[in-house]
Amino acid sequence: MGIVAGLDSSSEYTRIVVCDTDTGAVLKQGYAPHPVEGKPSDVDPQAWLLSLGEAAAGGLLEGVQAIGVSAQQNAVVPIDAQGSTVRPAMTGGDKRAQVAAADLIDSLGGRQAWAEAVGCVPQSAQPVTKLRWLARTEPDAAARTTLVMQAHDWLVWQLLGRPARRTTDRGGASGTGYWSATSGAYRPDLVELALGHQCALPDVLGPADAAGTTPEGLLISAGTGETMAAAFGLGIGAGDAVVSLGASGSVMAVHHEALADPSGMITSLADATGMHLPVVHTLNAVRALRGTAELLGTDLEGLSALALKSTPGAHGLVLLPYLEGERTPALPHTAGTLSGLRRESMKPEHLARAAFEGMLCSLADALGVLRGRGVEVRRVFLLGAAAELPAVQAAAPMLFGAQVVVPQPADYAALGAARQAAWALGVAQGTLSAQAPPAWQGAAAQIFEPGEELPVGQAVRQQYVSVREQTHPGAF
Repeated sequence: MGIVAGLDSSSEYTRIVVCDTDTGAVLKQGYAPHPVEGKPSDVDPQAWLLSLGEAAAGGLLEGVQAIGVSAQQNAVVPIDAQGSTVRPAMTGGDKRAQVAAADLIDSLGGRQAWAEAVGCVPQSAQPVTKLRWLARTEPDAAARTTLVMQAHDWLVWQLLGRPARRTTDRGGASGTGYWSATSGAYRPDLVELALGHQCALPDVLGPADAAGTTPEGLLISAGTGETMAAAFGLGIGAGDAVVSLGASGSVMAVHHEALADPSGMITSLADATGMHLPVVHTLNAVRALRGTAELLGTDLEGLSALALKSTPGAHGLVLLPYLEGERTPALPHTAGTLSGLRRESMKPEHLARAAFEGMLCSLADALGVLRGRGVEVRRVFLLGAAAELPAVQAAAPMLFGAQVVVPQPADYAALGAARQAAWALGVAQGTLSAQAPPAWQGAAAQIFEPGEELPVGQAVRQQYVSVREQTHPGAF
């Protein structure tokens, strides 16, 4: 039996899981929050190391043979010629860069040009956009930047003792806005377009490659972004989609090829196994539930109980949940719509049901964008605290038209990082193939089937689509 560790350095904490290489069974765990100081969007990367050290305290990593690193995506660490950080890392959504994103889109000739170049259209969170913001806002810092890294790249580099070779993985690289998942190559011209000059970029490793070995003989795998690590930890494959229910929502699926989308609705990411993860985002998900719950003087659990007193279709009440504008469809300046008000539908339970159906139908629209591009979806994994609500579990299978899997809560990003470490270790030892990751046991989960209610779900979807087309014709 071998032992590996996976660490997930999110925006708020570090979690570490120590696992058996053969089964993935978790043997030990560690946790530590990140020190909180300065602006949320500007973070000294040393805080990540301090948190990592605290999470690993007490001999947690004793006996570990390899470590995998997962970290928050889109964090940009600008490095100077001496290997020091030029300024704090730029993290998170970072709305400061919204103007820079629009600037970049125009500079290359529009959304279609970006989609064809790198599989995505610049958003404010992406590294390429943050580099543009840096060049425009802090030109001295931009001029001193000779290397650009992401959070997991930087952590791997530190764990290895800051070697001359800097590395990343294809999953992390695919979200930068200057690496193409289709060609598997960087676009240095886009870095220059954003930053104002050329700079070094980490070498992109394959899924089972090792980034290196520490002087003590500890193997460090390539690392990856949190999204890719969580997908790997869940064990999803072709035919699977993941719907994340946060304040906003996202739908991603495993696919055999990158998808260039001129509309910008699909972000074409690479995963941690050699496949691809096309992603579609919505601006509104659980925020629509919370708003409705506040309106009705209850909480999410109370809203769920109310919704189950209604029936599918909510007596004709339809909520388009575009409370913050919307990304899918692309309606940034619109507002939500409540349609179908009649005397018999003006009851709390029907509004509650309409909120759940509206949120899920909006995500079904996002799922439809992927299906429309040939992505097969047989199972939908639901993530987020709202996935545990009975009203979600009752309505999701018939509205998505697929089996719905609600995994047991776990540190899936850390588990994915550990699985990557086990893979790289197995390849190095000659016990695993670089083409097939270790077959760890899948996540424990509840499973919900659409069953006989599938035609009912199709009717509810049609009711929603009719209102959407009347209100926003040509949105799709």
